[in-house]
Amino acid sequence: MSDLAFNREYLQRRSFIELSARERARSLFDSGTARELAGPFDRNESPWLPLQGVTPQADDGCIVMRGTIGGHQAVVIAFNGAFQGGGIGEVSGAKLRAALDLACRDSEDGKPTSAVLLLETGGVRLQEANLGLAAVAEIISSIIALRRYAPVISVIAGPVGCFGGMSLAAGVSSYIVMTHEGRLGLNGPEVIEEESGVEEFDASDRSLIWSIFGGQQRFDQGLADVLLDDDADQMVKTIGELIDKGVPTIHRSEQVDLYRSRIAALDPSKQWDPSSWSAASLARPTGRGQEPINKKEKHQ
Repeated sequence: MSDLAFNREYLQRRSFIELSARERARSLFDSGTARELAGPFDRNESPWLPLQGVTPQADDGCIVMRGTIGGHQAVVIAFNGAFQGGGIGEVSGAKLRAALDLACRDSEDGKPTSAVLLLETGGVRLQEANLGLAAVAEIISSIIALRRYAPVISVIAGPVGCFGGMSLAAGVSSYIVMTHEGRLGLNGPEVIEEESGVEEFDASDRSLIWSIFGGQQRFDQGLADVLLDDDADQMVKTIGELIDKGVPTIHRSEQVDLYRSRIAALDPSKQWDPSSWSAASLARPTGRGQEPINKKEKHQ
């Protein structure tokens, strides 16, 4: 592909990252099927933020929509990274958990309902720390219950990324989709620097951050199943493919022995070489009788 053709294609793309959380959620559904649940006019606000001088948001930064994707029943939960860094509180956590539990109930009743989590979150909201931690534990339990019946897909597009307790929730989902701009990790760069010092981790070094937490790195490690460019149409297509793919034969979080063997094989005195691991060892979960989707965009 020539540079001119590539530039034209790039400019014509519709960015997924630049959409608001509500727009991202709506864009995934079949036309005319999206219906928002517990929306802003229901005013499900955090009762704790005003007590600490923080203005609450009417939907607590969590958008829940129900509809069909590729003709399949699905629920999409999107976090607004612009509000409290997408942090999980009591209300937002309850909305996410309830949406997953309702999808699980429908699936148990013979109407499989997939879940898509659009994760732009720094983890638990500090103002509601204990309540947020309890919510994350319940969310993980709900994901594990639902994923037996229908895929639970976590999407980490950027720019906030997915950190803290919600990175654990992403880890137990059926599939993880990331963009090159996305980031995934347990502790964020700023937290590491604050706790261990800039010598341990320089949170201003963007190259370092993305070489550790970025979408390309996580895909190469087998911790993400699909790596995409920032393209809303491609995101919609990919989510549809994963829902069609169905429940993986084995989930990543069930492969404990594999990950223990990886850790045991590491020599911390030497620099790790990703090419030393074969593609077969990367533990991307496969669907029933299907090959894993390793969609890694390349331009020539």
